Amino acid sequence: MEYAYIIAGFVVSFIVGMTGVGGGSLMTPLLLWMGVNPATAVGTDLLYAAVTKSSGVVAHQRNRNIDWSITGWLALGSVPAAAITVYALHILHADTKTINLVIKLSLGMALLLTAAALVFKQTLLAFAKKHASDWLDLPQGKLGVATFVVGIFLGVIVTLSSIGAGALGTLALFLLYPLLPTNRLVGTEIAHAVPLTLVAGLGHAGLGNIDWVLLGTLLIGSIPGIYLGSQLTGRIPDRWLRPALATMLVFVGVSMVKPALAALA
Repeated sequence: MEYAYIIAGFVVSFIVGMTGVGGGSLMTPLLLWMGVNPATAVGTDLLYAAVTKSSGVVAHQRNRNIDWSITGWLALGSVPAAAITVYALHILHADTKTINLVIKLSLGMALLLTAAALVFKQTLLAFAKKHASDWLDLPQGKLGVATFVVGIFLGVIVTLSSIGAGALGTLALFLLYPLLPTNRLVGTEIAHAVPLTLVAGLGHAGLGNIDWVLLGTLLIGSIPGIYLGSQLTGRIPDRWLRPALATMLVFVGVSMVKPALAALA
């Protein structure tokens, strides 16, 4: 299985490098399909994301692509939200079945939200540009509060599912800061994702939800995968990639939400 996990790390990182789609949207469902326990899949993927995205922070900071003020507002909401969510999972820890049910439901819903963000990305971006003047004149404090609230949402959903820091976070930032250059938008979200996934991942580690051998094998495959995928960025038309990825995410998301809702009923 070690070779299978190395290949999984390579494939996911390759797709992320080529398309920019968040790794959690692909890695966690893949680990579940490979038979990894839901809580372990989420916890391991969170630390996997923290390690892989740390190198991205260094590169973006070197090119001055990070707005640390926005990162701070996001982290102010997301990091405490992640810690509180982990504590809530700790309270439920005695009931493994309940935890797995909550994680599967959260994971499925996060996948569906990510798929919707992919499908309607251009529509939402056009809306943000059209109405940019409506909220660009907001006092900095109110814009900061809105960013803080987005951070809380991301903190909860990322901690429960390991999904959302990339696709949903970047889209939310674009809606709040439509005139922010794309490279700065991406760099800011990556900078925010590192402390969020690190805190959430360490929280899961405290709950015993990390497979350290699995984490190591995933990272072995991720390094060449990210590099090769980045070399192919833009080679495959976005109009083909986005619907294909969204369809896959919807299929996986529905397959998780339906049984979870049935169990709750």
